Amino acid sequence: MRDQIKDVIETSDVALFMKGTPQFVMCGNSQRALEALRRAGAPVTAVDILPDPRIRQELSALSGWPTIPQVFVRGELIGGADIVEELERNGELEQTLREKLGEARSGEERTVAIV
Repeated sequence: MRDQIKDVIETSDVALFMKGTPQFVMCGNSQRALEALRRAGAPVTAVDILPDPRIRQELSALSGWPTIPQVFVRGELIGGADIVEELERNGELEQTLREKLGEARSGEERTVAIV
């Protein structure tokens, strides 16, 4: 499981570990982070942490961040909903995405299951 989580973090342009999926969000903070990423045009790979409590345990052990959601851009932890919204407000989210992903971003969303 740890290897699967690491793989998502390391291979996704933007990884969002959330409660629920982009189509069926189960948490207000996850919704806030997802909406900020959508507004920035980020290509999001979402992982629902709810099916197995070990996903959250392994993720927090890897990232050192205790809360959900967790947003990673090109393998780097950005933070949770409050931080992502603050970065969006001051223009840093768009700047970070441009620096790490380039100008052309798809805004595509996909959901990956960790088993």
